[in-house]
Amino acid sequence: MQQNFVNALQHVLVHEGGYVDHPRDPGGATNKGVTLAVFQRFYGQDRTKDDLRGITDAQLREIYKTGYWDKCRCDDLPNGVDYVVFDQAVNSGPGRSAKWLQSAVGAMVDGGIGPQTLAATQGVAADQAIDRMCDARLAFLKNLSIWDTFGRGWQRRVDGVRAYGLQLASGAAAAPAAPAAPAAEDEAPQPSVDYDTVRRGSRGDWVERLQAALAQEGQTLQVDGIFGPGTEAALKAYQEAEGLTPDGIAGKKTYQALGLIA
Repeated sequence: MQQNFVNALQHVLVHEGGYVDHPRDPGGATNKGVTLAVFQRFYGQDRTKDDLRGITDAQLREIYKTGYWDKCRCDDLPNGVDYVVFDQAVNSGPGRSAKWLQSAVGAMVDGGIGPQTLAATQGVAADQAIDRMCDARLAFLKNLSIWDTFGRGWQRRVDGVRAYGLQLASGAAAAPAAPAAPAAEDEAPQPSVDYDTVRRGSRGDWVERLQAALAQEGQTLQVDGIFGPGTEAALKAYQEAEGLTPDGIAGKKTYQALGLIA
C-alpha cells in the first residue's frame, strides 16, 4: 500500500548493513545496500565513494522507492504482501521477487507485475501469499552452494520478514514502527562470499560462474571463462528481464539475482 513504503524501508535496511568497500571489486563500495554503481546512476558518474559513504536519507528513499518499491508495484499490493515483495526485490532482484509473487498467487510467471498479477493477488489471502513467497525464497537460498556457511543468517532474515509481513497483513503491526536492532553479534547481517565484478574483457572463474548461471536461466552462450560480446549480450538480456539495470556488468545485485551470492 502507498503509505507503507517508509516503514517497509526501515525494516529492510536492518538487513543491509553500513558502508563496505569490497577489496577485490572495483565497483564494490556499498552503503546501506546501495552500490557505488547504482548511486552514480542516480546522482552522476562523478560521485565518489566518499559521497556514497555520506548518502542521505532522502537519497536512500529515492533509490529504494524507484528501483524496487515502484518497480514491483508495491503501492498496489495488500498490506504485508507489499513489504515481503519489497524485501525480496532488494535481496534477490525485482524480477525474481515478482516471479515468487506470481507463483504464490497463481498468475503467469513472467517476472513483470502488471494488471493480471495484481488481480490475481487480490484473489488470494495475504497470509497465504506471504507464506508461499517465503517458502519459495527459502528453497532458492537452500539450493545455493554456500548455504552451509551463511544459511543461518539467511534463514533468520526470511523468518523475520515472514513474521512481520504476517503481522502487517493481520493489522497487528499496521502502525509505522522502527524495527529492533539485532539483539546479539551473531544476529548481525551476514557477509557474502568474495566475488569479482566482471564485464566485457574480463576472464576467469567468476566469468565462468556467470556464464553457467546465465545458461541455466535460458541464455544461449559458451561457458569458457572469457567475457566477450556474446556474454555481454546474454547478461544484458537477463538483467533487462529481471528488472535490473541492463549495463552488461556483473556485480553484487546481478550475482544475487542469479543465486551466486546472497
